[in-house]
Amino acid sequence: MPNLKYCVYDVFTDTKFEGNPLAVVFDADGLSDAAMQTIAREFNLSETVFVRAPVDPRHAANVRIFTPGKELPFAGHPTIGCAIALAEAKHGEARQDLILVLEEKIGPVRCAVKPGGKPGIASFAEFDAPKLAEEAGLGANDETMAASLGLKPSEIGFDRHIPTIYTAGVVYHFAPVASLDALARAWPTPAATPEALGATEIYVYARAPASAAHAFRARMFAPTLGIAEDPATGSAAAAFAGVAARFEGLDEGWTKLPILQGAEMGRPSLIGLEVEMKGGELSGARISGKAVKVTEGTLFA
Repeated sequence: MPNLKYCVYDVFTDTKFEGNPLAVVFDADGLSDAAMQTIAREFNLSETVFVRAPVDPRHAANVRIFTPGKELPFAGHPTIGCAIALAEAKHGEARQDLILVLEEKIGPVRCAVKPGGKPGIASFAEFDAPKLAEEAGLGANDETMAASLGLKPSEIGFDRHIPTIYTAGVVYHFAPVASLDALARAWPTPAATPEALGATEIYVYARAPASAAHAFRARMFAPTLGIAEDPATGSAAAAFAGVAARFEGLDEGWTKLPILQGAEMGRPSLIGLEVEMKGGELSGARISGKAVKVTEGTLFA
């Protein structure tokens, strides 16, 4: 098996050593599923992307996405980071906007990329969520959610927000908390089992102060998948579009609801989320963010 080139990008940030790190392994067609899982476990990042030849020659690549514990059908920061990595690898210092399609397990994902133009400058990418968010189960009551996060029941929920389960490709249990202080103290307890919560991923969020440049602040935990805490979770933001559509009373058309995640772990990540409403129903979601390359090398596979 030939040695493989790889790079690591920090995603949902324009600053090195912030955001969510992503490993991108190129020319991975010869790797078995077991080998890709082993390599993802070796990188030990939230996700590792394996770039393979596309099934449809009009597309940029066929993409496989692995956490240290399992393969995902879709994920946001790997989509943003991989689109930028492919654009920079192919077009170098080009400054023109690019459109490319990634073949993921969930289906084709169309991405737009605005290259940074030179090494060390972050590039920008965005994509339309390949699947609309939908409810995927009954959210836990306040007592169960509080016990799962080490909080008081009175700290669960705000405004009209209550715990819910939504998916846009990956299932998340969304846990609204009443304050940024509660968000900072939240941490999964032994009670936070998939059996109790109906999901392996727990997305805890609070409303941001009115003066903030983002609408919500969030944390994501998936300890059973080998992810103690994730600095940025684009697939959760895509699913959160359903939460926002349900509880926020959004106007018709597009609304921007940027999310700050990862600040509590020293990896601040700004995830662009736009939600479209038509006739009072969710009709679209768009995820966006920047990414900057921090390292590259050779994988001796």
